Amino acid sequence: MKALNIITLALVIVGGINWGLVGLAQFDLVAAIFGGQDAPLARLVYTLVGISALWQIVPLIRSSSSGQVHAEAHHHTHR
Repeated sequence: MKALNIITLALVIVGGINWGLVGLAQFDLVAAIFGGQDAPLARLVYTLVGISALWQIVPLIRSSSSGQVHAEAHHHTHR
């Protein structure tokens, strides 16, 4: 499950960067890489990013219900 959380978080970050580029420079990086917004691979990436965003709601809800939201999956201990 940890690997799935890391993969989906990475895809959400890719999606966020792509939307940032669309907003700032009117440049869709995913479309540019995969041959346009209607290209099957681009649509697959868009779909995976959307599913990943939905998946990331689960750990957010779990961490907020425990009273704390962590930006990282690691917990560092000091000795």
